[in-house]
Amino acid sequence: MLRRLARTAAQWHGALWARGSGSWAGVPAHVVDLRSDTVTKPGPAMRRAMAEAVVGDDDYGEDPTVRELQEKAAELLGVEQTLFVPTNTMANLISVMCHCRRRGSQLLLGQECHLHVYEQGGVAQIAGVHSHPLPDLPHGTLDLAELERMVTRGLGSPYHPVCELICLENTHSSSGGRVLPINYLRQVRLLARSYGVRVHLDGARLMNASVALHVPPAHIVEHCDSVSLCVSKGLGAPVGALVGGPKDFIEEAWRLRKALGGGMRQAGVLAAAALVGLADAEEVLLRDHRNAQRFAKGLQELASPLCSVDLTAVETNMVMVRVDGPPPEELCRRLQAVSADEVAQTGRAVRVLLFPWTERSVRAVWHRDVSAQDTELALRKWGFVLRQLGP
Repeated sequence: MLRRLARTAAQWHGALWARGSGSWAGVPAHVVDLRSDTVTKPGPAMRRAMAEAVVGDDDYGEDPTVRELQEKAAELLGVEQTLFVPTNTMANLISVMCHCRRRGSQLLLGQECHLHVYEQGGVAQIAGVHSHPLPDLPHGTLDLAELERMVTRGLGSPYHPVCELICLENTHSSSGGRVLPINYLRQVRLLARSYGVRVHLDGARLMNASVALHVPPAHIVEHCDSVSLCVSKGLGAPVGALVGGPKDFIEEAWRLRKALGGGMRQAGVLAAAALVGLADAEEVLLRDHRNAQRFAKGLQELASPLCSVDLTAVETNMVMVRVDGPPPEELCRRLQAVSADEVAQTGRAVRVLLFPWTERSVRAVWHRDVSAQDTELALRKWGFVLRQLGP
C-alpha cells in the first residue's frame, strides 16, 4: 500500500511541477520540501570539504579521509571499528550476512521496519535469510513476550528455522520517527543473549535518537552487536553510511562489501562530506526537532476537523498528520499547487512538497534545508489550504 501511494505521489508531483514551477503572476514560488530528510543538498562548507579532501584508493584501505571518518565514527558509536559503505541498505544487508552465516537462518524484525519493507527483500534474495516480521507497537517497539516466543520456537525443532538475529530500527521511521527507549533496548539485549541470538540496530537516524534522548550515540549502541548509521539523511551528506561492530565483524563486512559491489576508490570526497555532517549534527538535528514540534503545535492550533496530530508522538524530526477529510493525495496536491487566491491573500506563492504516507495520513520530515521561517510558511500554507477545503 505504501509503495502504491508513493508511486501515485511521484506521478502527480512531476505533473504539477511541470505545470506550475517558476512563478505565479510574477511572484516567485518558494518551495518547502518536507518529503524526506534525504532531499538535503550539500552546503558551502560541505562542498568545500569535498573539494579539498585528501584521497587515496579506499578499496586498498588507503584513503586517509575515509580512515579518519571510520575512526571518528567508531569512537562516536562506541564500537571497535566501522566501515564506510555506499548506502544504509547495503550496511543493513552486510550486517545480516555477517551475523547469519547459515542459509535459512531466521531474522526477527518489525513488519513495518525499513529493512523489511523498503530494502527489496535483500536478506532473502541475496543472503538466503528467512525474515519473520512481528507486529510493530505504536512506539516502534516489539512485544517482548512474542519476541521471546519466536526466538525459542526454533530451538530443537526440525520444522522451524533457527533464529540467529533480531533487527531493531532507531528511530522508527514508519511510526513517525519514534525513539526506542534505552530500557527497551536493554531488555531486548538480555533476551537475545540468553538464547545466543545477536542484535543489529538499523540506526539510519541514530543521531536523531541520540539528540532526542540527550545521550551519546554509544549509550544506545552498547545494547547491540552491530549498528548501521546513514550519513545522507539528517546529517546532510550526499552519499554513504557506516557499519559498526567488533574488529572481526568489520573484517568480514569488508569482504562482503566487495562482494556486493560496494568497494570504492577515491571515496574521501564523500567521507569529507560525512565528517562535516557529523561535526554539526547535534546543533542541526536539535533545530530540526524543534521545527517539527513547532509545526505540530501550529497545526493543532489551527483546530481543523480535517486533520490532527498526536503531539506526544512527535519525538524527533517527523510529524505524522492524520487526515480526516479529503484523501491525503488531494491534500498534498493542494499543498503543492499555487493559486491566484493564495497570492492575492498572502502576497506569496508557497509550495509544500509532501508524499501521502498511508490512506489516512501524511508524513512531514524536517531536515537542515528547512528553516524556522520555512516552517512558518508551511504552516500558513497548510492553514490556507484547510480553509479552502472547508467546512
